[in-house]
Amino acid sequence: MKPLPQCGQRSPRSIRRGGSPLSLQKQKTLKLGKQAQGTLSKVVEMIKADQYCPEIIQQVDSVLGLLKSAKRELLAGHLDTCVARQMKSNKKKAVDELLKIYNLSC
Repeated sequence: MKPLPQCGQRSPRSIRRGGSPLSLQKQKTLKLGKQAQGTLSKVVEMIKADQYCPEIIQQVDSVLGLLKSAKRELLAGHLDTCVARQMKSNKKKAVDELLKIYNLSC
């Protein structure tokens, strides 16, 4: 069985576009983060321009959805690599970490 990559390292399923050492999940997360960043910039400009509140709220909801998707991608990657490996070496630490992540999510 192949060893799992360290947390934050490129997994065998990653691709190298332009030399990027990021895993597929981190590449997706980066894309989502950049989309959220762009939309948030739009929200700031909409507020400065005193635009109609429901339109601003719709864009804020879009940012929140993008960030939630980014969080889900990061968690999936973490579970697939770091936690899977850690469960074999230090189950208590892995469980404690998962509980910490879960409590932060609630």
